[in-house]
Amino acid sequence: MNKKVRLQDLGLKDYKETWDYQEELFQQTLDLKIRNKREAANFETPNHFLFVEHPHVFTLGKSGDFSNLLIDEKQLEEKGAKFYKINRGGDITYHGPGQIVGYPILDLDNFFTDIHKYLRFLEEMVILTLEEYGLKAQRSKGETGVWLDVGTPFARKICAMGVRASRWVTMHGFALNVNADLGYFDLMIPCGIKDKAVTSLNVELGKKEVDLAEVKDKLLKHFEILFEAEFLTKKTSI
Repeated sequence: MNKKVRLQDLGLKDYKETWDYQEELFQQTLDLKIRNKREAANFETPNHFLFVEHPHVFTLGKSGDFSNLLIDEKQLEEKGAKFYKINRGGDITYHGPGQIVGYPILDLDNFFTDIHKYLRFLEEMVILTLEEYGLKAQRSKGETGVWLDVGTPFARKICAMGVRASRWVTMHGFALNVNADLGYFDLMIPCGIKDKAVTSLNVELGKKEVDLAEVKDKLLKHFEILFEAEFLTKKTSI
């Protein structure tokens, strides 16, 4: 039987506000899991999947290097951007309008207890989605995320990933550039990788804009197949 996942599309939402909401769902799942483990052997915790777009923001993972942000606080303000140091893996990333950000808050005990497999499945979801647009996306050895033209001088990243997990409960996730303003990526060393560029789906397709809703639908379709899941839509404001 397919696992149920509660889907919420939060629209354009401040990063810190969304982070707090993620933490709330994450902690609720952890607490429920710990309590139920004491009370019953057979139980299933809820699974969540959040879609969101963020206003311009740079985030630095717990193992990241602050020097990979190439502008100071005053310049951040001039660019209308914010900065947060957060508790996911990975280095520095950018989020902004025109980028699809997905935060699966899953109890992997409901699916499989393997973080490596989890990340590969998220990458595969994006790879299969981009394939529907005629793009050959790939993994790059030793570098989490999704890339184009791997192994060539033209290698470029189209989707960044970074997750956190505790007791097999996940948070954070992926950021797929669809109609992203790539100028903001020049203000940092993306993911701490100096020799590779960043791209966006609309640039690759030679279009001014790609339908975000259509891309989301494709991502969800592939997620359901890969994770043997079924989405339940929930309209929620935070």
